[in-house]
Parts: sequence; C-alpha cells; structure tokens
Amino acid sequence: MESVVNPHDRFFKQVMSNPQMARDFVQNYLPADVVEHMDLASLALSTESFIDTALQAHHTDLLFTLKLHNGDDGLVYLLFEHKSYADRLVAFQLLRYLTRVWEHSLRHYDRLVPIVPVVVYHGEFDWQVKPGFRWLVQAPDAFLRYVPEFEYSLCDLTGMDDAEIRGEITLRVTLQVLKYILQDDFGPRLAEALSLLGELSRQQTGLEYLQTLLRYVSVGARRITPQDLREAVDQAFPEGDELMATIAEQWVEQGLKRGMEQGMEQGMQQGMQQGMQQGMQQGMQQGMQQGLRQGLEQGRREGILANIEFALELKFGVEGTLLLPNIYKISDLGVLRAVQQVVRTATSLDQVHAALQSLT
Repeated sequence: MESVVNPHDRFFKQVMSNPQMARDFVQNYLPADVVEHMDLASLALSTESFIDTALQAHHTDLLFTLKLHNGDDGLVYLLFEHKSYADRLVAFQLLRYLTRVWEHSLRHYDRLVPIVPVVVYHGEFDWQVKPGFRWLVQAPDAFLRYVPEFEYSLCDLTGMDDAEIRGEITLRVTLQVLKYILQDDFGPRLAEALSLLGELSRQQTGLEYLQTLLRYVSVGARRITPQDLREAVDQAFPEGDELMATIAEQWVEQGLKRGMEQGMEQGMQQGMQQGMQQGMQQGMQQGMQQGLRQGLEQGRREGILANIEFALELKFGVEGTLLLPNIYKISDLGVLRAVQQVVRTATSLDQVHAALQSLT
C-alpha cells in the first residue's frame, strides 16, 4: 500500500481494502441481477497481486474473491479501480489487468473465471467516457467482430445526488468525502460528512477511521485550509480539540512502538554479532543492553517524527509535508524536539523554514 503515491488512490485503497466496506459497497452499488448470484459472506481480499511496473500508474491493485450461490465452487474476482479524473483509456487499462487475472485462474483452476471490474469515479468534471472497450478501437464496422468487448460497472460519485449515496456510516462518509474533496464547497461538506460518524468516533475503530480520513483530507483537498479542517471537526464534534489530540497521540504511540521494535531488533542483532566475537554470555548481555538503549532512542525519535508529520499536515497541508525529507535526516533528539516545538507554534511555513536553517 505504501507504493501508492496519489493521496486519493492511497485513501481509497486503505478504506476499501476492508472486506466489510467492500461488501457494503457491492450490496448498494453493483447491479442487483449480478449481486443476487454472489455469496457475499465469502468475499475476501485477494493476497495475489497482478500489478507490475508498467501498470502502477493506473491501478491500486484492489482485488477480491467470492463464491457464487449456484452450488459449486464458482469463483468471482471483483476488481476495484479508482479514478479522480475521467480517463478515456480506463477500459484498456482494465483489460490488461483482467488478462493477468485470467492467466492466474487458468494456472490454478484450469478455467477462466468471471471478473467484475468496478470503476469508482470522483472528479471535478462529469464522467463522459463510455463504459466499454470496443468504442476505443477506430475501425470500419466489418473489423469490430475481431475486437473484444466488455463493460465495467461505473460508480460516478460526481454525477450522483447525495440522496443516492447509500450504505453503512463509514461507506457513506467515504463516498461523500471523495465526491466533494476536489470541489469549491468542500469545507462545509466535510463538516456534514463528519457529523454522520456520531458515536462511532468514540470507538477505537471509529478513531482509526477518522485518523485515516483526516490525514487524507489534509493532503488531498485542494481548497481547504488547516483552519477549515479544524472548524469542520469542531462543528461535527463538540470535543473536536480532544479528538485531534487523541489522533495525534495515537500517531505518536504508533511511532514509538515502531521505533522501539526496530531499535530493539537492530540493537539485538548488533549485540549478537559482538557476542560471537567476545563470548556468548557477555555478548548477549551487551546485545540486550544495547538493543534496549537503541530501541528507546529510536522509539523516541519515531514518536517525535510522527508528531511533527501530523502537525505539518494538519497546519500546512501538502506544502508542509515537503519539509519532511530534510527533517528525517536529523538524528539528534534535542534538535528534533526543538523542531517539534517550532512546528507546534508556527503560524507560517516561513517560520518553520527559518527555524530549520538555524537549528541545522
């Protein structure tokens, strides 16, 4: 998932890779005559990947498997494709991917299985691309018999009325945010979407979802300021500041845990190597001590970096995150803490730039 660079693609994959979310989407947005044949309880995220370097620019590689209700072991692949712009070649991109899945099904099942390609679109302009393949090939009618034809199921959020957005709370919020994130009136729409979360935001899963959502908004929205984001949270949740603090704390804890694990592992490995040279017992003791020290130091560093990343995204959006590569190079914890304090209190990126130059 980390290889997906586009923030819209990354958010879509993070959210829709949840089988419960995907199942909810299928029930509400695929044609009824298709869904009635599906055993939705069997829906599972595929562990296979059929994407290669040539296709990475076009696909988020989100594929599910499920069985049919016809009494045999019928298998269906459900391919999700996400677009934030109207791409006229999407059918060709899908065909290349479908071919790879069929090659896999021949090797494992000795047959071609049905694949349902689904395109979820949210963009600034109406989707005016025909949902098929044959029209892409410009040729006299006599040649069309040699051209493959298939259609994909299109969920056009841009052209969809709000009343048509259905599903459980998290799916509705996800689709509403995707629909409006590139629009001029996204700020008020965000507050409306967040208000749907209600009590869910006080549950751990709700906080995790809210964290993912706000991170996406902070880097993916073109027409929203950090102040707009905070006002939307305050309007949706009376305890908005508390929620923000909770999310920030979670990020720090995640960074600390990740840093502790990495530091302990690296320290133990180095200590074990030294122990082989200096004596097993002494080396083990040194390795554990060194691993603990490095783990604590690395954990603190990761926690501070997570806090800085959160603050930069929240206050300055994508422009703020452009400073992260230089900040990641800082190894001195004292300097990192000073940077953290500057980012917390700064009211402009110029202040952060100036502080970085003076501190490093």
